[in-house]
Amino acid sequence: MDLDQFAALRTPEGSAALDAATERAGGDPLAAAGALRSAGIPAGLAAAALTQAELRRRAVGKFGPEAAGMFLTRPGLEQATRRVVADRRADRLRAAGVRTLADLGCGLGADALAAARAGIRVYGVEADPVTAAMATANAEAAGLAGTFTVECGDATAFDVGRVDAVFCDPARRRAGTGRRIFDPNAYSPPWDFVTGLAERVPHTVVKVAPGLDHALIPAGAEAEWVSVAGDLVEAALWCGRLAEVPRRATLLREPSPTASAATPVVHHQLTGSGAVEATVGPVRRYVHDPDPAVVRAHLVAELADAIDATLADPSIAYLYADAPGATPFARCLEVTDVLPFSLKRLRALLRERRVGRVEILKRGSALEPEKLRRDLRLAGPEAASLVLTRVAGAPTVLLCRPVG
Repeated sequence: MDLDQFAALRTPEGSAALDAATERAGGDPLAAAGALRSAGIPAGLAAAALTQAELRRRAVGKFGPEAAGMFLTRPGLEQATRRVVADRRADRLRAAGVRTLADLGCGLGADALAAARAGIRVYGVEADPVTAAMATANAEAAGLAGTFTVECGDATAFDVGRVDAVFCDPARRRAGTGRRIFDPNAYSPPWDFVTGLAERVPHTVVKVAPGLDHALIPAGAEAEWVSVAGDLVEAALWCGRLAEVPRRATLLREPSPTASAATPVVHHQLTGSGAVEATVGPVRRYVHDPDPAVVRAHLVAELADAIDATLADPSIAYLYADAPGATPFARCLEVTDVLPFSLKRLRALLRERRVGRVEILKRGSALEPEKLRRDLRLAGPEAASLVLTRVAGAPTVLLCRPVG
């Protein structure tokens, strides 16, 4: 989409095209395009409207009902922060006394809108003209045009002396191709500029990929990993006065769609140094599978202490205990059988137990779960959980059942 096409969507004719496209979103795209053209909508406008309608439909999972009025791009939607995460970040900034914020590389405005809703004056900077125009439109749709404004330009040229906090989410996909960038030095803005912000602004937050190498975390920064309903969604570096602990794992769970607007978001936090190693011991009656935010934050040892658990292999993040740990930070399974991995023996055991359905979890195993499922030739009315792992370096399978 270019600026002319976006401007066309903002006209009364464009609004009508969007309404028509929304009615047909999720169906056959060819039939939808034909229906819009039959209604007299020009082909180019129809295509742009249908693209927006489909993106809005996909965006509901991230933004909720507000997605219906937003303007989106595919790359922007993929990189945008979920509203539950952005809102929590905005609340933390507000609690730290932040009143003015520069969002450098604001994209479609997900984080900036959350900060503006929290009462923070936000200045967004976005290099791509179409994305900048969409961010401005999204602020208007949210009724926040006076609190969140956007300028199209180079984020590295913004005068950060104008604000008391900076948020930066560097682009991690190549313009034009959408391919992921794994080298932080190739981010936009580049990594050295991003990490240098902490030396210039007392409150700096940087959104980073969950797979960030811990060696890249600046000295003195707090690194936080966030999961939503067990799905690891992002990591962030809290720098300067915002840093409270070395490492943090935050677990969020959104209210159900039928809950009232006043229903709070459930969240849990585990903190620590990220440098402690858990004790190694034998396989015990219960195995705990830590939330991915805990694993990525290197807080498995802290969780082990909390539930009196140990590792069975120093490099595998499964925790074993004599009792089921009452913790939101890990899923618990009861171990019924432990055996060195052998397809023949495992198949015989499952046949003996009349297991016809299995859930397969794995850490430290090269086996492909779906291929293993086929090779097991399952039959029977019972269900079980299989944990493919290593114990003291040896390939091992645990037959388990969930603990409520």
